[in-house]
Amino acid sequence: MKLSATRSLLVAGAAFAVLTGTLLSTTAPAEAFVRSLQASPEFQEYRPPAARGPAAEFVRTQVRFETSERPGTIIVDTASKYLYFVEGNGMATRYGVGVGKEGFGWSGTVNIGRKAEWPGWTPPASMRERERARGIILPAYMEGGPNNPLGARAMYLYRGGRDTIYRIHGTNQPWTIGQNMSSGCIRMMNDDVAHLYERAGVGTKVIVTATGAGNLYSDLGAPQTGIFGG
Repeated sequence: MKLSATRSLLVAGAAFAVLTGTLLSTTAPAEAFVRSLQASPEFQEYRPPAARGPAAEFVRTQVRFETSERPGTIIVDTASKYLYFVEGNGMATRYGVGVGKEGFGWSGTVNIGRKAEWPGWTPPASMRERERARGIILPAYMEGGPNNPLGARAMYLYRGGRDTIYRIHGTNQPWTIGQNMSSGCIRMMNDDVAHLYERAGVGTKVIVTATGAGNLYSDLGAPQTGIFGG
């Protein structure tokens, strides 16, 4: 085996150990070795996605916004991976989101039926069966907390008074924002979902579109400011 290949394997193993908290040796020589590896370019290849956040275009932003929908409405554009909270006066807050992967997308008009802080998670039976077939055993229920897939907040989406099983929720996987990764739920950064949670009450209208803006809205981008303002 070539030296470079051997070193890469060492880097991978050490990086995995450091980042998962499974490094068994805590001796000074071992710590020095790990520090030297952390400084190497190869180490960066093995950072888990959890160490990364979303792309800059998915950072929460206030934008100029044209729509016939009333202030307080939420519009989720799964094509652009944006969620908008309509503020009125030609403005909206735009949030980056993660949406359903191929085969799990959906669209329609729903309402927030209930809300929860640090919600528990009960995976649907169909999800548990699907993941079991892949060798992944999901719990029947998981208490809320930082490791819970629903993140810091959840807004449960209802149609006709019935739970759709879809949610707008936080995530402990920030790198999935801007991607098609979920089973149909709308994922947000934990800070963003907490921000939206305070603004959107039970009963809020939520429009989910899979075909882009169309005639539903126009995102005119962030306001331009100059030395005279405006």
